[in-house]
Amino acid sequence: MNELPLYGLLAEFPSAEALCAAVRHVRARGWTRVEAYTPFAIEGLDEIIGADKGWIAPLTLLGGIVGGAATYFLQWYAAVVDYPINIGGRPLNSWPAFIPATFEITILGAAIAAVVTMLVLNGLPRLYHPLFEVEEFELASRNRFFLCLPARDPVFAPGFARDLLGELHPLLLREVPA
Repeated sequence: MNELPLYGLLAEFPSAEALCAAVRHVRARGWTRVEAYTPFAIEGLDEIIGADKGWIAPLTLLGGIVGGAATYFLQWYAAVVDYPINIGGRPLNSWPAFIPATFEITILGAAIAAVVTMLVLNGLPRLYHPLFEVEEFELASRNRFFLCLPARDPVFAPGFARDLLGELHPLLLREVPA
């Protein structure tokens, strides 16, 4: 018998409280890679799932620093080294004149770094995901709450996962083919 490889098991819950209780139950049993899909943000769900803080903030800071430093250096190089013009006895390195452009490009560099990092870490743009094959999953953007136990989790075993989710009395329990 040739079975399709599994992406994981998907359970549907009627409320945010039921989803949070299910995630706590599953995490207490040793699951480390739990995925939750909700129609709106749920306060504290990231901590319950065990999501890390991520790389967005440090890379945003780095993008801002690189953008600001590069802009300041470009202006300094143009005014002092490449094309020095002494106007009215001012010093060639007149840093107050460099600040507005440096500030603007610092903000732009940080914003671009944040967006690019977010897209890369989320794996976007993603035109296909195995969960899209589950017909009921479209309710995740309306009024239902889903918990997925992916097969890539070290403790995943189809029978064990099905029994574990069955204890939680979900509205729906489906195997998701990869």
